[in-house]
Amino acid sequence: MKKIAAGEFKARCLTLMDDVKATRVPILITKRGKPVAKLVPVVDKKKDDWIGRLNGKFKVTGDIVAPAVPLEDWEALR
Repeated sequence: MKKIAAGEFKARCLTLMDDVKATRVPILITKRGKPVAKLVPVVDKKKDDWIGRLNGKFKVTGDIVAPAVPLEDWEALR
């Protein structure tokens, strides 16, 4: 983790935000040598959300609950 003084952070704020976004490395902001804030990259929730990931990728046709073949016709039931 990089450390940077608050005055320098103020002068280079937009550039540092772009760097954190690109490198994913947080920056510790200090004032008189003591930590006061941390600039961290945002966690992209879409990457972590696996439920609904395939939404819109395929189309369901027909009834997905009822069997396509009547149960009486299955050989396993005989």
